[in-house]
Amino acid sequence: MSDQTTEALILAKGKTAPRVTPADIAANIASEHYFTAAQGVAGEASLRHGMVVIGDTAPPPALGLLTFCVLVLHNGFTVTGESACASPENFDAEIGRRIARENAEQKIWSLMGYALKQRLHDEATGQA
Repeated sequence: MSDQTTEALILAKGKTAPRVTPADIAANIASEHYFTAAQGVAGEASLRHGMVVIGDTAPPPALGLLTFCVLVLHNGFTVTGESACASPENFDAEIGRRIARENAEQKIWSLMGYALKQRLHDEATGQA
């Protein structure tokens, strides 16, 4: 069930207590960044050596099948998501980025859920 489907179900049932919504997740994302593990290795090598090294130090082809998404939140915190493709023939950069982003967003739910619960606790105990 997608986040949007779940949100529609919550609204249809008239649930109105404070909660984290898909819109809250989206509103907390300041920027998104994507790269494959191969691109990360190449970038690190260029920083370390001033150039990308080709040949026997080239990254294994499998690293090109691992996609990362880094989401930077407005408070500066970062979350990551990844997607790995088993068969090179099935690799699709767009699909990999979509899955990696979904996985990163799932981590935000827990973080924001904790923050909401802490705020509600503080309000209930007069610590706000």
